[in-house]
Amino acid sequence: MRTLRPYLLAVLLALAFAVADVRRGVAATSRAIEPETYLVESIRHYRATTTRLQRVMGHRGRFRRLARVSLERAHRVWRHRAVATRNRFLRGPAHKGAWLCIHRYEADWGDGGSPYYGGLQMDISFQANYGGILLSTKGTADNWTPLEQMWVAERAFRAGRGFYPWPNTARVCGLI
Repeated sequence: MRTLRPYLLAVLLALAFAVADVRRGVAATSRAIEPETYLVESIRHYRATTTRLQRVMGHRGRFRRLARVSLERAHRVWRHRAVATRNRFLRGPAHKGAWLCIHRYEADWGDGGSPYYGGLQMDISFQANYGGILLSTKGTADNWTPLEQMWVAERAFRAGRGFYPWPNTARVCGLI
């Protein structure tokens, strides 16, 4: 038994050193992969943000395909696209003044009284036709931001509806 103790102790120490080496190797490997993972996740986030905002605005997102570029270059390109799209969204729709006038005579932006919702008093079918992505993700228009409500109204305007979904209010604002 006395002769086994040193051998057993040597085996345990060797095992401990082996486990320590493996842990150090895993940590070094995960640190080496981490920046690429960050870039890929950032690119996915920027791409999702860009496409979501473009869908809300009613724009078709047609971008040139990035062929054989580095992750850093793709990250810069998608970040630029996301920032540009976000700035365009925040500027508001072309008829922002008209939508604000209609809102002034309609209701509060958070009005949830059925059958009309939001500051522009949109019914469910209007929301489903022109703001389907927001209706499915955020619920009715009373849960949308004022800019999102105006962009949905702008989509209806561009589709040929004009200001006619708000006949009386648009007349008061001098739009019809």
